[in-house]
Amino acid sequence: MSVKNLLKASVAALALVAAVGWMTATRGAEPPFVVPAPALDNPRTDGALQTAVVAGGCFWGIQGVFEHVRGVHEVLAGYAGGSRLTARYEEVSTGRTGHAESVQITFDPREVTYGELLQIYFSVAHDPTQLDRQWPDSGPQYRSAVFYADATQQRIAESYIAQLNQGKTFAAPIVTRVDALTGFYPAEGYHQDFYLKNPHYPYIVINDLPKIRNLQALFPNHYRDSPATVGAR
Repeated sequence: MSVKNLLKASVAALALVAAVGWMTATRGAEPPFVVPAPALDNPRTDGALQTAVVAGGCFWGIQGVFEHVRGVHEVLAGYAGGSRLTARYEEVSTGRTGHAESVQITFDPREVTYGELLQIYFSVAHDPTQLDRQWPDSGPQYRSAVFYADATQQRIAESYIAQLNQGKTFAAPIVTRVDALTGFYPAEGYHQDFYLKNPHYPYIVINDLPKIRNLQALFPNHYRDSPATVGAR
């Protein structure tokens, strides 16, 4: 390894140690739990595959969670909320492009509903009370957001957030934005199925694998052991 690469690796390792220390010190004591089901939802029904786009921190973990949900056919990591012209990781990471790291979930409405996906999203996929951050990741590109594709998705998402806030489901108000989906742009190939390709990567071990275990424990009827990988397309 060259001196330059060694220095880069050392800096990355120190940054990871700092992030882990910060996360350990600042995480709340409230354990993951199943939030109430949405009062307003679509019924399960025959029909074509549908898509949902949500954001909630680094897309590696969000992708991993939804790849293990029954009825989900594919989950793409990508960018939503900004222009196609700047939908590249290096630019999105500046926090100045308007994008959020997001996932596009393709699902079978006969097996899982849009509202059920949102219930999983609010229960185990991320913390919807953190504004423009998720644990060690900070910036508007890590915001909590639901990007609706039509008026029905908008009504379900807005109604659900109001329901959870009115019921004081969380100790703090939900800050999740509900925005119109103007475009979803798949992320670079090395980001797809990142947690599966890098199961021992410290960030994955600390932040993302616990989410998948929580999905299995809290939503056993929705969990499936074999993930719907992007590579399986």
